Formats: sequence, structure tokens, C-alpha cells
Amino acid sequence: MRAMQVTELGQPLSMQDIPVPVAAAGQVVVRVHTCGLNFGDLLIIKGTYQERPQVPFTLGMELCGTVTEVGEGVTDLQVGQRVAAYCGFDALADYAAIPASVCVPVPDQMTDEHAAAFLIAYGTSHVALDYKAHLKAGERLLVLGASGGVGLTAVELGKLMGAEVVAVARGAEKLEVAKAAGADHLINSDTDDIREIVKGLGGADVVYDPIGGDQFKAALRACRPEARLIPLGFASGEVPQIPANHLLVKNLTVIGFYWGGYTRVNPKVLTDSFRVLTDWYTQGKIHPHVSNVLPLEQANEALDLLRTRKATGKVVVRID
Repeated sequence: MRAMQVTELGQPLSMQDIPVPVAAAGQVVVRVHTCGLNFGDLLIIKGTYQERPQVPFTLGMELCGTVTEVGEGVTDLQVGQRVAAYCGFDALADYAAIPASVCVPVPDQMTDEHAAAFLIAYGTSHVALDYKAHLKAGERLLVLGASGGVGLTAVELGKLMGAEVVAVARGAEKLEVAKAAGADHLINSDTDDIREIVKGLGGADVVYDPIGGDQFKAALRACRPEARLIPLGFASGEVPQIPANHLLVKNLTVIGFYWGGYTRVNPKVLTDSFRVLTDWYTQGKIHPHVSNVLPLEQANEALDLLRTRKATGKVVVRID
């Protein structure tokens, strides 16, 4: 089968011909239809992600596909069933063998492209805002990187949960995408003073931050007393150092959050979240934003859209 693999860290993916996998106990083999790309994929290629597989390996964190083989002990999935899965790796290939426990059935109304763009982006934002930060209706939510894969879903879900949403993104075009997702206030990170504008609105109750760096520092100083900050990524390349005295004076809470870690420590958090999100999708309350769909052969070009920040929402690779 075809697989786009990392054969050397820091280098472009290369198409390889490798054996079709076989389902081990507790696994299923999935014929992959679509793979959703994530900023974490770029870090994996560089070898700077939380998890570092040994090269060569097949890239791709999340997928939508059809089950073609069921391993021993798997009772809740069957051949021919369409599923979405967070697999961490192996999704940029014709087939993937993955634990049945990370697969969720896809509703008929959901397209392959939406299913591949759904789990990580919406799951990250929903668990962060609901389970971790306990966002309440009427609170002011500050979303950094608001036009990106996870940031845009935070805008959409925050508005759905009743928050007043302040979106920060680079340039007018990306801010329009955030506005369409429900943002109440728009801040251009290229030209505007994040701290002064947010303070002028009355301060932030919750900060959703996949960016880090100077934007995190500005958001920290724009928080209201008892605000909660969620650092969940560092797209700026800078991991901020948090001054504890600021936390003390304003009674602030910084909440560490790694969505993928829940697949090991408490997967029920993710399955409960996905159930809620699926209901919202089928009810027409949320609308995945996929800006680009490219074929497997153009996976490197698809990754470049993330690397150069030319994409909004999600980039999806179509396998079949």
C-alpha cells in the first residue's frame, strides 16, 4: 500500500510502498478515506513533539475510513462500518491498523472531510472549554490563533456555550473567518495591542491559547481576577515563562491541557465529549471549516499550508 512517511527528521515526507497491516488483538484495520492535518504533525516531522516515533514512520494523527478487518476481542465495531479515529500516527496511508478503543462511529450526515477534521479540533476545544475551564454563559473568552484548526472551533463552541468571544488572528481575511464562526470582537495580532483592547472590553475570563510567546504574555496581563488560562500549544515557537506573582495577585489559574493524553489517562472524557459534539453536528449547531482538500500525493504541499499559515480551519488529505 501507499504511505507518506518521515524517513529523516526535518525533511519532506516521501511516498513509500509498505505492507498492508494486519489487525492485532484489540485492533481494527481501516481503509483510510481522509486524514486531517494538524500543527502537531509539523512538530513530529521536526522531532519536537511530545511523542517521538522511530523513523521511518507514517505521519497522520486523525482519520476517517471504513473498517476492513476486526482483531480478536473487538466486539463493538464491524467490517464495513465508517469510523473516525485519533491514532497519533499512520493516517497518511491507504490502510491503518489502530486500537478499536480510539475509533468512534461516524453519523451518516457527516462527510469524510468533516469527519477527518472533527475529532482533534472540536475535541480539543470542547474538552478545554467545558471540562477543564468550565466556561460559563456570559463570560468573556479570548481566543488566540482564532482562524486556525483548533482556534476556529474554540470561537464557534465558545459562542455556542454562551460566551462573549474575542478572536485574535493575523490579518483582515482571517479575522473575517473568525467573525463568521461567531466572534463578537476582532483583534489583528499584526497591528493591534491585544492587552489594551481586551482590558478596554473589561478583561478576559478565559484565555484559549495555542500560540504562546508574546501573545500569551499580553493575554495574561489582560485577565480579570479569577480568570483561567489554557496553554495548549506553542505555534509561535516560544514556550512562555509564567510569572507566579501575576497568578497570585489576580488569583489566576493556568490549566495545562494535552487532549491526546486523555486517550491513555481517561478516555471517557473524550468519548463523552465526542457524543455531545456529534449531537451538535447532527442538529446543525456546528459547522466544520475545511479550507483545503488535497490528494495523498500532495501531502507535503498540504503541510506547507499549515507551515506558512495560509490555511484557515482544517487542511484535509484525501487518500482514496
